[in-house]
Amino acid sequence: MTWRVRWDELPLARGSVDRAAHLRARPDLLTELMAREGTRVVLARGARVAVRQTRTELDLRSPSDPVVTALAEHAQAMFLGADDDGAYLALVHPAEPRPAADPEPGTEPDLGVIPGAQWQRLREVGHLLGPRDAGLAATAVALGAWHASHRFCARCGAPTEPSFAGWQRRCTAEGTELYPRTDPAVIMAVVDPADRILLAHATHWPERRFSTLAGFVEAGESAEQALRREVLEEVALPVTDLEYRGSQTWPFPASLMLAFQARTERTDVVVDGVEIEEARWFDRAGLEAAARSGEVILPGRASVARALVEEWFGGPLP
Repeated sequence: MTWRVRWDELPLARGSVDRAAHLRARPDLLTELMAREGTRVVLARGARVAVRQTRTELDLRSPSDPVVTALAEHAQAMFLGADDDGAYLALVHPAEPRPAADPEPGTEPDLGVIPGAQWQRLREVGHLLGPRDAGLAATAVALGAWHASHRFCARCGAPTEPSFAGWQRRCTAEGTELYPRTDPAVIMAVVDPADRILLAHATHWPERRFSTLAGFVEAGESAEQALRREVLEEVALPVTDLEYRGSQTWPFPASLMLAFQARTERTDVVVDGVEIEEARWFDRAGLEAAARSGEVILPGRASVARALVEEWFGGPLP
């Protein structure tokens, strides 16, 4: 049987908790849930989440836990949803946790230490978490990034304040309602007539890291138009036979990745030198050998890029 990616089960697209959006309008919802011992709280700092030492589960805490109490003074609270086990909240601090040895007397409490748990980047542990925890974490990180970047009204510059259980911000001067935004981006596995895949190294990436091409959908564009434009701009290749494969949130800080496969009849790659520094064609044996030797570092397992590459390859890569 041919190995296939299950596009509806990508690491950060497996959420199982009911978002219960009908409850968000209750003005005292967050207060009520913080007073309920059965509530479970997701802890996040920037793009990191608190996980148990095994890294396979979120470190969910009760509202009365001292860690939750300490973080609540500095973090944004938001309602994530509910299931048969109860309700879920998130507390998201905008800053990455400090090293444990870094606290200075008289400053804020050291929120970088969680007894029995650890802070981990979601992009590095998302594929290890179960569906419930992956969905909760992705939502918490995405909402936290939005709150951190929308503290002021884009219309008048006045401060905004959170409302709607963390799913809205309201301008304190004009009353304008702001809602979380998501930026669509296309990501594509480009293959040539010999069925080789094109992987590229971006100028700002660590040495040896290669991935598929990607780019944001611009105003007035369809996803297909954006795909063709991005490939032309970055590697000067026209593409055809666009096939949509699936999507996944990428909350770093606010993207929705729309995955495609595309074909090109040409192989003469010309990188733009601005976003892309190098691009190479790989056959299956060559990519596997390069990955095993460390010559090429592949996209992380939580990413949709990894799914695109492994679907083309026909199975998991090292």
